[in-house]
Amino acid sequence: MSILKIYNTKAVLENSILENASIIIEDGKIIGVEQGNPDIADCEKIDAKGNFVSAGFIDIHTHGAGGSDFMDCTIDACKAISKAHAEHGTTLLYPTTLASDNAELMTFLEVYNTAKPIVEGARFGGIHLEGPYFSYKFRGAQDPKHLRNPSPEEYMEILDGGFDIKRWSIAPELEGASELAKKCVERGILPSIAHTDSIYEEVVDAHKSGYTLITHFYSCMNTMTRRNAFKYAGCIEAGLLIEDMDIEIIADGLHVPEPFLKLVLKNKSPDHIALITDSMRAAGTSDKKSILGSLKKGQEVIIEDNVAKLCDRTAFAGSIATGDRLIRTMINIAGCSLPDAIKMATQTPARIMGASTKGKLAKGFDADIIIFDKDINIQKTIIDGKTVYAK
Repeated sequence: MSILKIYNTKAVLENSILENASIIIEDGKIIGVEQGNPDIADCEKIDAKGNFVSAGFIDIHTHGAGGSDFMDCTIDACKAISKAHAEHGTTLLYPTTLASDNAELMTFLEVYNTAKPIVEGARFGGIHLEGPYFSYKFRGAQDPKHLRNPSPEEYMEILDGGFDIKRWSIAPELEGASELAKKCVERGILPSIAHTDSIYEEVVDAHKSGYTLITHFYSCMNTMTRRNAFKYAGCIEAGLLIEDMDIEIIADGLHVPEPFLKLVLKNKSPDHIALITDSMRAAGTSDKKSILGSLKKGQEVIIEDNVAKLCDRTAFAGSIATGDRLIRTMINIAGCSLPDAIKMATQTPARIMGASTKGKLAKGFDADIIIFDKDINIQKTIIDGKTVYAK
């Protein structure tokens, strides 16, 4: 097999940056990360021109981009989203649903199976089901008419369907949510806490039941609350206090403003923080009006202040962020280092989702690689050793 050498790079490693580095790739795998420019006969060469090189971003929570949403339930939509995210540095993503009717959900699950092997941009790592088992109080932009408690008759049909489901976001305080979590864990599916009114004690119990991740931390969940006049810590406090609880944050600088980003970094290691876009169809476009969810059954939203909002402006309606924006936010607003920001967009989400060959610029890992400048503008996206985007 031919060998590819990417040279003249600043290689972003797990905890450092290797100057004047070369990355050697063979048969879609990284076989070496070395300082200097080793002489390799008859290899393909890419001059990174002194730019940064890292593992590609892994987005474990995205609904769409490039004018399309996964709930459009078409092959073309899947292809457009894959391509749009690759242009911004994402090499692996997890298509995410939202609360919908079962007919629409089942249609998407079938379309996903067809689309997964043929997308040409960011690859698909598995399905993230977001809902419909959520708290009405903390529904955010989820359509309230589809919210309900877990029903074994309903969720077992989905779990038994042979679909590529990797994660299910659920409000753990709902009746039946603990049983659903146990079924998910039995099948290697990650149960995640989301859109929840659960207090600290309920989150602790949920964690014991297998809920080891909190979906879009700070968004659509409670903090300190009163019940019968007594004060109770909420889901946010639980996420900060439970040491091995993973959290994901929409790092667009708006869903999680600067003080909260800094609070997270003071309390959680980058090893337990995953950066996500939670992007909707307007990500990567200049649209001022859009649709959250499917074109046929979704909700109208507006795009202003660099974020998507419900038309009555009572809540955000997903983000318009892309992977490169997440890194810029963490460096310029949260004040973290480039290696830590990259880790939260690569290595940590790979570990959370069990993608053991992804997320590192190291020997033996898949050659999913991006080249970007000092302002995190993506110059080239490489997947399995092949260029899928070049500026």
